[in-house]
Amino acid sequence: MRSLPPFPDLRAFLAFVQGRGDLARIDAPVSLRHEMTAVQLAALRRRGPVLRFDAHDDGPAIPVIGNLFGTRERVAAGLGLTPDQIPAFGDFLADLRSPMPPRGMRDAWSRWPMVRAALSARPAILRHAPVQQDDLPGLDALPVQTPWPGDAGPLITWPVVLTRPHGTGAEDTADYNLGVYRAQVLGPDRLIMRWLAHRGGAAHHRTWLRAGEPMPVAIALGADPALLLAAALPLPETVSELGFSGVLRGRRTDLVAARTVPLMVPAHAEIVIEGWIHPGETAPEGPFGDHTGYYNAVEPFPVMRVGAITCRRDPIYLSTVTGRPPDEPSVIGEVFNDLALPVIRAQIPEVRDLWLPAAACSYRMAVVGIDKRYPGQARRVMMALWGMLPQFCYTKMIVVVDGDIDIRNWDDIAWALATRMDPARDVMVIDRTPMDYLDFASPLEGLAGKIGLDATTKIGTETARDWGTVMALDPAHEARAEALLAGILP
Repeated sequence: MRSLPPFPDLRAFLAFVQGRGDLARIDAPVSLRHEMTAVQLAALRRRGPVLRFDAHDDGPAIPVIGNLFGTRERVAAGLGLTPDQIPAFGDFLADLRSPMPPRGMRDAWSRWPMVRAALSARPAILRHAPVQQDDLPGLDALPVQTPWPGDAGPLITWPVVLTRPHGTGAEDTADYNLGVYRAQVLGPDRLIMRWLAHRGGAAHHRTWLRAGEPMPVAIALGADPALLLAAALPLPETVSELGFSGVLRGRRTDLVAARTVPLMVPAHAEIVIEGWIHPGETAPEGPFGDHTGYYNAVEPFPVMRVGAITCRRDPIYLSTVTGRPPDEPSVIGEVFNDLALPVIRAQIPEVRDLWLPAAACSYRMAVVGIDKRYPGQARRVMMALWGMLPQFCYTKMIVVVDGDIDIRNWDDIAWALATRMDPARDVMVIDRTPMDYLDFASPLEGLAGKIGLDATTKIGTETARDWGTVMALDPAHEARAEALLAGILP
């Protein structure tokens, strides 16, 4: 499925975007405290290039990379694709997740890419690796940003955190979890690991707590794009992120044994932080600016004691900024939306399209276009999304429209709501459902209501009135109008 070559490491990807004229070097000193955030967000809002900060007057002299996935085109490139290939890749991933048995030799041969992808899922173990060419003395040797003025301190924002459950060994890489969790730096050898209770890292941590033993943890900084995106994807719990990154990359993931903890780590990352989380050792984390556009509350999270920091020669540091959209995570989320659509259609076939507006924090609101065939179908789709698909657990508003509505056009959505929805009949409200505790609008922490708006044309027993006919011109007349005005209007 890839049309671009594999990128074995971050440097290969940076060379690729630089070759396209999509990387800019900033030689003037930029402060790690707040100022770098302003530059990154300004570039993102202009759909600007990847940024390389070569000088910062308040931190170590390690270059910082920002705005890596600040455009849809670069997210697609990180997957080895052009933007127009995203829908087909989503179909491929849906097939990989629930494959149908082949119908004869020709069909089996056509599925060879799927077989090759499965083979790519097994990591390769190396004895020596670029990420262990050098060492850093402590966390204060890293150019860690303090993104927002109200932040509690320096924050590592693009870590790929590797954990495994108690009772497994370092060689059991299929049991590893990869997650992107923010990590607050407390000092040269301590940081706070902020993982929410439903995330894989937190689940692994609970197994070590029950055993009363310290938990090994490794953090990869500056991983290759496939590993970064696999760690960020909302994959099912049964799917290994390490293995899935091989599918995305088009080649196996190279790992090497960590120096001081019983874990395998990405061999081609720029930097790896190794350490332990001891039972019961926590510290107050935050406040930090979050994707909601607000600062989160201060809460206790586990503390990681750093034992070693290995790196490549002349390492580079990858960073990002999280805040009210648009930000880099919301751009990634738009692409993931398209990748997930075939999986959603496989479970809810009447769904034609689905949009998670970035302005609504990428998942708080969904607009769904359906092929409507029977009364009550819009409500069925709402309940299916909330109940069948865990990624919609925190979606608190769903608007369902007909297939003639452009779900990415707010004017079309407003017209459907104004002309096809009756507030007394077409609104479904559910109380006390799971919600992201960062949603300050929730009456109770972790519990909130959900609302569904049926803005579809009412059919059958849904209405006792004759429904109006949508006005439309003859397409031939519209084409004629465009031709007549082409030389007159700009």
